[in-house]
Amino acid sequence: MLGKMQVKYIQSLYQKKFRDEHGVFIAEGPKLLHEILIHHPHLIDKVYVLQDWAGRHKELLSSLDKDKLAVITEPELKKISSLSTPNEALAVVRKKEAPSAVQPLGKISLLLDGIRDPGNMGTMLRIADWFGIACVICSKDCADVYNPKVIQASMGSFLRVDVMYADLTQFILQHRDVPVFAATLDGESIYELKQPEEVLLVIGNESKGIRDEVLQLASKKITIPARGGAESLNAAVAAGIILSHMVPHTVKT
Repeated sequence: MLGKMQVKYIQSLYQKKFRDEHGVFIAEGPKLLHEILIHHPHLIDKVYVLQDWAGRHKELLSSLDKDKLAVITEPELKKISSLSTPNEALAVVRKKEAPSAVQPLGKISLLLDGIRDPGNMGTMLRIADWFGIACVICSKDCADVYNPKVIQASMGSFLRVDVMYADLTQFILQHRDVPVFAATLDGESIYELKQPEEVLLVIGNESKGIRDEVLQLASKKITIPARGGAESLNAAVAAGIILSHMVPHTVKT
């Protein structure tokens, strides 16, 4: 049975200041929990699951220390879940160690400027993961990677993609040998670009675009030509289309 203090502690982790204070975050849903248990069991602090789910996944849970597993009721899960319909399993997970530095030479790197929408942020990480982008560099005002909505939207990709928060202007200045492509509405068509061997690709805020001080450092402005009447593209959609033309088309073997 969950005590009041446990419930209060878990509920507090939906706020960034408490996630930062305790160094943990919430992961909800069987699919995400399955991936963490298989590939990152060392990060698990505590797992809360319904009896039926625990019974169906005894082997998966067998590697957990007994003190890290709590079988709870549906009303208890509803108290600690952020979802309108809680999904059988929830875990308190320790944050990965964030990279202190990134070396972008010889790579395609994704820089996110002011991506505040958690759903967009999570989708960006999923896109980066799909195209083999190992690290995403975010401006300090981007959504928190451990926001529950980011976690959900990333579909586990946050575990495979490192995220570093930095002053983008300073980051670009520190890596002046790497060209900077800024996604804008008035740039060169991506369909006319040669595939770059290395580049810092900057995607801007959903409504405001890339801030001026970052845009001024761009080697090239690029765009996805429009044929219809839409004013703009969703930032995550734009990132996916651009990366599909930048990343070498190699097939996994």
